[in-house]
Amino acid sequence: MEIHQVIKKILITEKSNLDREVANKYHFEVDRNANKVEISGAVEKLFKVKVEDVRVLNVLGKKKRMGRTTGQKRSWKKAVVTLAEGSRIEVAEGV
Repeated sequence: MEIHQVIKKILITEKSNLDREVANKYHFEVDRNANKVEISGAVEKLFKVKVEDVRVLNVLGKKKRMGRTTGQKRSWKKAVVTLAEGSRIEVAEGV
């Protein structure tokens, strides 16, 4: 899988900002078929940093109702990447 297909976007939330400041962890939305090795390699190549750990979780889409009809938001995969001491991703800083 190509590295630009593995990582879809950086997640910017209150929790991800706190993780980034305290523990040097970055949150990404990744392809549902990607594994930890592919995610680690893609982050290292795209951002030129050293990855220590990758944790992955599947986020299930919420069920939604619009009147009588029901639907569901899409399910997606989230990766929490811990970088080595001194490594930073400049794109996510200052957001």
